[in-house]
Amino acid sequence: MTLLYTGLAVFLLLNLLVGLMRVYFGPTAADRMLAALLFGTTTVAVLLLLAEAMALSALRDVALLFTLLAAVVALAFTRLPRRFKGR
Repeated sequence: MTLLYTGLAVFLLLNLLVGLMRVYFGPTAADRMLAALLFGTTTVAVLLLLAEAMALSALRDVALLFTLLAAVVALAFTRLPRRFKGR
C-alpha cells in the first residue's frame, strides 16, 4: 500500500509541473490564480498521501496549515480591487 501512496504522490507532483505551465503561459491573472489554488490543493493531497505512506502524523498538521493558507489566498484574490484588467 505504501508503494501505491508514493506512486500517487509522484503523479500529483507531475500535475503540479503542468500547473506551472499555466502560471507561466496564463493569459490572465485569474488563470494564474486558479493554478496557484491548484498548487494548494495538490500540495495538501501529496502531504496526506505521504503522511499515510510514511506513518508521520506531523505531515497531516502541515497539510492542515496549507489548507488554511489556500483559503486565505483565495479570499484575498476575490477581494482584490480590479485595477489590473487582463493581467
